[in-house]
Amino acid sequence: MYKIKETIVVEGIYDKIKLSRFIDAVIIVTNGFCVFSDDRILESIKKMADETGIVILTDSDSAGFKIRNYIKQSLPKEKVKHAYVPDVYGKEKRKREPGKEGLLGVEGIKDDIILDSLKKAGCTIDGSATAVKEGREITKADLYKAGLSGGEGSGEKRNALAHSLGIPMKISANMLLDLLNRLLNYDEFCEIVQNIDDLKEEI
Repeated sequence: MYKIKETIVVEGIYDKIKLSRFIDAVIIVTNGFCVFSDDRILESIKKMADETGIVILTDSDSAGFKIRNYIKQSLPKEKVKHAYVPDVYGKEKRKREPGKEGLLGVEGIKDDIILDSLKKAGCTIDGSATAVKEGREITKADLYKAGLSGGEGSGEKRNALAHSLGIPMKISANMLLDLLNRLLNYDEFCEIVQNIDDLKEEI
């Protein structure tokens, strides 16, 4: 069992069951969109954000991002970490049909990928956390210069970069920037974006 300091926020009970098999942490379930209307759920999240900090681990589909953004906007930035599962197409064993967008939810993602996503988010796992990469910070200006934001085809390039890093292609430029500074230093970033056209062909 991996002990996680932060409280993990997931969408459904099956996500919680999945994580509880290999992770020792407080896990809060939003019950999908119920978090929008049930103040008790959001209050529980706020309480644990104060006590332990939280990490949001929602599905990589549109619904998951809506829930993530709602929670993010309800809390101080410094108390929230973001863990992302990659875009993996398929369906969970318990379901007859795949989800609306054809993507696996958290419950269908392999344990090691989930653990890796929590590490990338900077969670404290078994007493240690992944720090932001040392050296020059990657900035919004760097994203723009690399064609990853604010220009023609920037979304396509951002999708290619996200895919290569194993994170959802729906991720916004701001969320991507935060994650890049945790995963890469500036030189590594420059090396990757030099090959962005090759990455686009791999999607």
